[in-house]
Amino acid sequence: MALYLLFESSSGYSLFHAYGLDEIGQNTEAVRNSVLDLNRFGKVVKLVAFHPFSSALDALNQCNAISEGLMTEELRNFLEINLPKVKEGKKAKFSLGVAEPKVGSQIFEVTKIPCQSNEFVLELLRGVRLHFDKFIKDLKPSDLEKAQLGLGHSYSRAKVKFNVNRVDNMVIQAIFLLDTLDKDVNSFSMRVREWYSWHFPELAKIINDNYLYAKIAKLVENKSDLSETNIPELSELVGDEEKAKEIVEAAKASMGQDLSPVDLINVQQFAQRVINLSEYRKNLYEYLVTKMNDIAPNLASLIGEVVGARLISHAGSLSNLAKCPSSTLQILGAEKALFRALKTKGNTPKYGLIFHSSFIGRASSKNKGRIARYLANKCSIASRIDCFSEVNTSVFGQKLREQVEERLDFYDKGVAPRKNVDVMKVAIESVLNDVTEEDAADGQQIDEPSLKKSKKKKSKGENEDGEPMAVDEPNQVTDAEPETEKKKKRQKSEEQQDNAVLDGLNGQDTKQNGIAKKKKKKSHNKPDNDAEAQDVTQEKTKKKTKSKLQDE
Repeated sequence: MALYLLFESSSGYSLFHAYGLDEIGQNTEAVRNSVLDLNRFGKVVKLVAFHPFSSALDALNQCNAISEGLMTEELRNFLEINLPKVKEGKKAKFSLGVAEPKVGSQIFEVTKIPCQSNEFVLELLRGVRLHFDKFIKDLKPSDLEKAQLGLGHSYSRAKVKFNVNRVDNMVIQAIFLLDTLDKDVNSFSMRVREWYSWHFPELAKIINDNYLYAKIAKLVENKSDLSETNIPELSELVGDEEKAKEIVEAAKASMGQDLSPVDLINVQQFAQRVINLSEYRKNLYEYLVTKMNDIAPNLASLIGEVVGARLISHAGSLSNLAKCPSSTLQILGAEKALFRALKTKGNTPKYGLIFHSSFIGRASSKNKGRIARYLANKCSIASRIDCFSEVNTSVFGQKLREQVEERLDFYDKGVAPRKNVDVMKVAIESVLNDVTEEDAADGQQIDEPSLKKSKKKKSKGENEDGEPMAVDEPNQVTDAEPETEKKKKRQKSEEQQDNAVLDGLNGQDTKQNGIAKKKKKKSHNKPDNDAEAQDVTQEKTKKKTKSKLQDE
């Protein structure tokens, strides 16, 4: 059997014929030894055809198709033109060697060309790749290198731009930055407290909030300049006039030391930096909420934006989180505790990152593991809906949240929750209603197809003159076929019932009953469609009943 090789290069498709395999041997070791020698390898393989790509964009499209295991029209035409034609009903006397098994299966499905991909073919293709510039005339090695470099850059650039996991990497970066900002703001605000407490130590006991403390430290500056005229400004910041008066009274009798103007300027600048970081943290949180509502609305409405973002970042992406089973999602974030428990043969953890959800905090101590397992189940459903659904809606997340609330009531009060099937039916109906309302608002696009469908239904039954169409006759024949099969089944069942009645009349005579049972067994062993055997048994039973009635 002849062997052809399909080689995809950066400059185009090429087809080679491996005709001299007997000279080197038909095993991988022999091919591997002969690959480096061009004089020896050139006697084995020869170029049949070469089809260059028309442009760099065409080369990128062909490369993307090959990487995804698809055959383009250009490749199909190239193979059909240059390979020997196969007659219908006969096996091909050749096979095509390819590097990608997926491409080979696609070629065989579409063109019925037998393909193979094994170590022997891969070694031959390796030799072709090594000496490719020698097989094609007027092709310089530098041109081939430039084409490979350009195609490699464009292919990798397209892969980076094309993100299957939507834009969830923005959520991952945002939650990481939010965590680092929390740590930084906390440490910086503690530094402001410690620094300004040398000047005004009583303020730290009055104001507990770090962001508010930094604002007051920037406003007050020097405690000796603080008087009752500053009470309105302080009351605006604090929100309480009594606290503002308390700050002013504490400043008058403060035990802190005086600071130089340069030190006070540095404290104020650092307090301003803390204020800016706190405000940026608030803006980042709002950004995270909006991104989560766009990417994973159901997960965000079920468990919250921050916890949902932590789950996505820990899993790596939304698709990875959707692939996780609920048991994995339940302990996501508690891997160290899990492996430590497995190593020491102790109790495994009941929850990981989902512990920060409000549901587990509201559950009693004995029900925390149960509600964690139930919540992980609902989170896995919500993540799969967000990952694979084309409609961006949070209805499913709200319904799943209601189910978790009902489960909490069931554990605490014993109120029976609704079934998951009923809840999902209601959610699907509400989503469909929302979609239809949106389509109707966009321009009443739903009414036109419905009118077309109704016209098609009328035209199927009748023509414009009211006569039945001739095209529908084969459909009528096909509809009549199951009716005839039903009639046959009914006739068989009626005949079996008649036989049972006749056999019941013979029940007075034990010997005849035994004979009838034997005949029944024989009739069961025979096929159901044997009509002659059924007629014979019916005639015998009728004769026996008649003779019996005459004797009586």
